[in-house]
Amino acid sequence: MRTCWALAVKRVPSSVVRGTEGETDKWSTTRKSEDQLLAIAYFHHALVRAVQPISANRIYKFGKIVRSAHRPKAFSFFLSLLKLAKKRDSMQQEAMDHRFSSCRGVSFEIQPHKDPFAIDAPRASRRVWLPWGSSGRIVPTSGAIISRTTSRASSHFCDVETDDEGEEDNVLINIEEGYELDDNHELPLTHPVPQLPQAPSKKIVSKPTKPKDSRLSVILLDQGLFTVYKRLFMVCLTLNITGLVLAATGHFPYARNHATLFSIGNLLALTLCRSEAFLRIVFWLAVNLLGRSWVPLRLKTATTSLLQSLGGIHSSCGVSSVAWLTYSLVLTLKDRDNTSNAIVAVASTILSLLCLCCLAAFPLVRHLHHNVFERTHRFTGWASLILLWAFIVLTISYEPETKSYRNHVGARLVKEQEFWLTLVITILIIIPWVTVRRVAVKVSAPSGHASIIKFAGGVKPGILGRISPSPMSEWHAFGIISDGKEEHMMLAGAVGDFTKSLVSNPPSHLWVRQVHFAGLPYLVNMYNRVLVVATGSGICVFLSFLLQQGPADVCLLWVAKGIEQNFGKEIKEWVSRHPKEKVIVHDTAVMGRPNVSEMSVTAAKNWGAEVVIVTSNPEGSRDVVNACKSKGIPAFGPIWDS
Repeated sequence: MRTCWALAVKRVPSSVVRGTEGETDKWSTTRKSEDQLLAIAYFHHALVRAVQPISANRIYKFGKIVRSAHRPKAFSFFLSLLKLAKKRDSMQQEAMDHRFSSCRGVSFEIQPHKDPFAIDAPRASRRVWLPWGSSGRIVPTSGAIISRTTSRASSHFCDVETDDEGEEDNVLINIEEGYELDDNHELPLTHPVPQLPQAPSKKIVSKPTKPKDSRLSVILLDQGLFTVYKRLFMVCLTLNITGLVLAATGHFPYARNHATLFSIGNLLALTLCRSEAFLRIVFWLAVNLLGRSWVPLRLKTATTSLLQSLGGIHSSCGVSSVAWLTYSLVLTLKDRDNTSNAIVAVASTILSLLCLCCLAAFPLVRHLHHNVFERTHRFTGWASLILLWAFIVLTISYEPETKSYRNHVGARLVKEQEFWLTLVITILIIIPWVTVRRVAVKVSAPSGHASIIKFAGGVKPGILGRISPSPMSEWHAFGIISDGKEEHMMLAGAVGDFTKSLVSNPPSHLWVRQVHFAGLPYLVNMYNRVLVVATGSGICVFLSFLLQQGPADVCLLWVAKGIEQNFGKEIKEWVSRHPKEKVIVHDTAVMGRPNVSEMSVTAAKNWGAEVVIVTSNPEGSRDVVNACKSKGIPAFGPIWDS
């Protein structure tokens, strides 16, 4: 490379060395000798290796000039040069782009480096390329030389493609095949292009990678076809279909005469599975009854799987309620003489709303249009509940003999089972909304990637909460960090419009639900020794276990980039005050990208963990859970619709 640099400096004019595009093109068209063209090719190569701002499009343009001059050696060199520039541009773009997502209120990074050996230096530092010695050597001027990690890259970090990747690929293909970008006809090379030996550098042989699965396929398929969630769904649906068939064939007279009651019963079951107040009690009972040393570990893990997968019952009961209501409506239409048009109309409207609610909750729709799902679910549910009350009152007050409605139905109403089931549903739905308050908050943003929201009052570890800028439109769930004393906080990754606005335009007040809810992290309290694994902003829900002494002995493994820069000095101090065997922090900006699955297995064995609980993106959670289970260690992570 030193010879190439000397050749370039000797044969390339100073105006070209300064990088002026017009001077480069002018000089390259007037000087046609092979060695001079190779000199500027080496010069561009040196700048690319030095990570200087020479764009791939500019190199492509110069490559066309070289090819038009029929210089096959120089043109062949430009093919490899363009690949280097393309790789460099991709690495620089990834170094700037960091995105976050969330799963059940826990944020995580989904835009990492594609290169497992990429090194992220602090932004304040400058890099100097040295043309002598090993090619491609970069020395930070701050004096701190960051060594590359020897760990293999973990596959759990999702890559987000940029919009111009496809265009750059087309540019490369057109150059390699001898086509012009702005022409529609082929321009074949007149001479065969020989291969030149590449400049000496370390050769990294990449293993062939399988095509990247979509996020939806990871969520729905890679977690298994026989998960607890799907088994609960099928069991509940099978029971309802069996009862429906028996009723339709005359073997279950009670169900035939009370089909509406079975539909309302399914609505009550699905409401219980999503009632945050009810589940808070269930989780508390599970921890206090099973969180003892003499309780078998298998019973604890089975309970954890069940409580985590209650969404399967919720979804199955939703579909079953539609089936029972359809059956009830069919029976009503067959006995049209003993009913009224108003009853049929209300029942048909409820059925239509429930069908719309189920369609909006279909995984593909929910994944691609989450706001549509959330608002449709909420408002169609409320409308269905109001119409259900109207349906019950109309049905009880209607007299088939006189084809009229009675005025006083209170005495008969309290004797009907449908009334009491609907009353319980109404109470469960109202409870979270009567606790909605607008409270003062303090919002700070350590970086443009995340914000920290502080509230008054302490909270127990493992609890999650919801906040909203507008309570009727959207609610966002986040893990809560608290020392249990005077305040608690949330760490929100800048993902959508709301979370980005927390960084760009911090609010002074937010709407909150004062009834916090329990999730998978709360069940940490049910075990004796636990390893919790977090990537990126997923740390938030686990920090409370470090700040508050609970029944479980917790070890934390946290993999993130730029701890202090992205998450603030306060969080860094919290994790730094604990011994290394209890808190393992891997900063990818300094130590490179690790294999999180292998690290989790090693940490779990060293800690003697009974169970591993991970908070990451879907693919990362899957990898860690599968790796731990393959070694006989129970593990849990966020699941779809948990």
